[in-house]
Amino acid sequence: MRYEILHQDAFPVVRCDLSRGESLKAESDAMVAMSANLDVSGSMGDGGFLGGLARKFLTGESFFFQRITASRGPGSVLLGHSAPGGIVDVVLDGTYGLRVQKDGFLASEESVEMDTAMQNLSQGFFSGEGLFVLNVRGKGIVFLSSFGAIHPIELADGEEVIIDNGHLVAWPDYMNYKIEKASSGWFSSVTSGESLVCRFRGPGTVLIQTRNPDSFSAWLKGMIGPR
Repeated sequence: MRYEILHQDAFPVVRCDLSRGESLKAESDAMVAMSANLDVSGSMGDGGFLGGLARKFLTGESFFFQRITASRGPGSVLLGHSAPGGIVDVVLDGTYGLRVQKDGFLASEESVEMDTAMQNLSQGFFSGEGLFVLNVRGKGIVFLSSFGAIHPIELADGEEVIIDNGHLVAWPDYMNYKIEKASSGWFSSVTSGESLVCRFRGPGTVLIQTRNPDSFSAWLKGMIGPR
């Protein structure tokens, strides 16, 4: 499969060129446009019915996927997502998987598999990601989406970074993180607007989004609420 991420500066889409017989899977509303000789169908994806239930109720992802197939000849498909944000491609070589936050998965090659992974209690309850996250593994190309642009933070062995918990998009499954107060005291943490944060330790690359969807939602409610 050949592909190109278009309009990176604002509201990007992915164009995937499929050879005859090739297919990819995507979020249920990801298809923007496609060649007339491609076919799209609904699928419960990896794990069948139980896998779909786990994604829907444990991670907040869609129950169904789209499966787009070049069954009647080669063609192209444009994929996008509903949030105003970025799209990035990650090539998995099979040696590690990705932990992906809610709404972060956009599409992938058929060779990539997905299930749910359980975090420890403190990460699940306090990180903002939930007790379960999407686990993406296998060999192939994965497209991730975000709210705002996607920014990679590359950490050397032993290097640490502190990330606001509303800005996580994805991280390798071999990396771990812990939850802590943003400041030394609770009062200072709360009044700074950064009460809990995630401390990651390298090596590895953490993908973050430049905007926080929860903060934007709160701002939007304030703008359209009673005055």
